[in-house]
Amino acid sequence: MQNLISMNLSPADLQEVDAALETLRRVLAPMVALETQQRRELFKMGDKSEAFCRQTLAVLAANPQIVPPNLGLAEAQADLAALDALRPRVLQLQQLAERADDSMLALGSDLMSVSLEGYGLLKVSRRSGALKTARRALSARFMRGARGEETEEEAPAT
Repeated sequence: MQNLISMNLSPADLQEVDAALETLRRVLAPMVALETQQRRELFKMGDKSEAFCRQTLAVLAANPQIVPPNLGLAEAQADLAALDALRPRVLQLQQLAERADDSMLALGSDLMSVSLEGYGLLKVSRRSGALKTARRALSARFMRGARGEETEEEAPAT
């Protein structure tokens, strides 16, 4: 029997999660959602570009006499500070999202494992008339069209 995960979230746990998510939505409301075309058209900042940007901002800050007021240096410095503050938190969110995805996959797999074994038991106990209707309803999961006809496909071995 497979049991990759055992998880029981109480109503209080779920309320805490929902409150935390609402707090994140509120605090992170200034974040943007870009369209695909916008993403394609934007300059991308990789590791080398980031070093270039940091050095350029430092040189400009050290030499304010060459910086025209319309360049937006103060805004760029604020953007860099926001990036530095946001990056480690986004990393934690990504790791948490990956664990959530893995947990949902494991929960689904555990459910499928037990359900397939249970379905196998229903198929073996064909003699019971009371289970015949339930078995037929469940067998729809394994139905596929064969030249317009539906035939029952064997469930995977458990």
